[in-house]
Amino acid sequence: MQTLELKQPKSIAEAVRLAAADSEARLLAGGQTLLPALRLGLAVPGALIDLSGLEELRGIRADSRQLTIGAMCRHSEVASSAEIGKRLPALARLAGGIGDRQVRNLGTLGGSIANSDPAADYPAAVLALGASVQTSSRTIPADGFFTGLFSTALRPGELITSVSFPFADQAGYVKFPQPASHFALVGVFVARFGKQVRVAVTGAGAHVMRVPSLEHSLAQRFAPEACDGVKVGSEGLNSDLHGSAAYRAQLIPRLARAAVQQALG
Repeated sequence: MQTLELKQPKSIAEAVRLAAADSEARLLAGGQTLLPALRLGLAVPGALIDLSGLEELRGIRADSRQLTIGAMCRHSEVASSAEIGKRLPALARLAGGIGDRQVRNLGTLGGSIANSDPAADYPAAVLALGASVQTSSRTIPADGFFTGLFSTALRPGELITSVSFPFADQAGYVKFPQPASHFALVGVFVARFGKQVRVAVTGAGAHVMRVPSLEHSLAQRFAPEACDGVKVGSEGLNSDLHGSAAYRAQLIPRLARAAVQQALG
């Protein structure tokens, strides 16, 4: 039987030191990905570094430009936050649609984006809103954070501490969920900042991605009809038992249309 040492740091600095000292250790946030992997034998770390006691990683703060959310904030906290509901309602709706109640009560923002699951919801918000990921050593812009399948720009031992989401003039998120897991078969987050529009898609490729053709069309006219007729190529998109690459390509502009409609209220 595999034995695991559980380490419970008292500060971010201690957590970083523990991670740097043991390359085989894994950071434990909400555990919604790591714990099932342990049960299946897909992950065999020698130690777990439990972040649950670090109050520094919690909290939701707002200033005149952005919302900053601690990495250990649960999905349910984001979904129920009055501040987020008022300032970035699309983000609150996104969090409220993640998994089931148990997942939302345990899963964390930092754990979700660090895992970079190709069908996770939060990466779409991070990328579409042009968020900044603050770590224990630097700030990483959203456009450079997600690098591949379950891969990010995080360095070994680097710890996400918070994510800052700029306020959009209008934003919306709509996904076509896989019925059992509630992961996005395809999910589209649309955000307008003045004349600039950012469109991020999750579930369709190896990792979250932007769609320049939709961004250009919506920048010309921010209306649902601007998505009609926009062609999205299927090359490089996921194809599995839930849907072909061509099917996902067809879904993207349709979900973008619905996201714009949601953003417009």
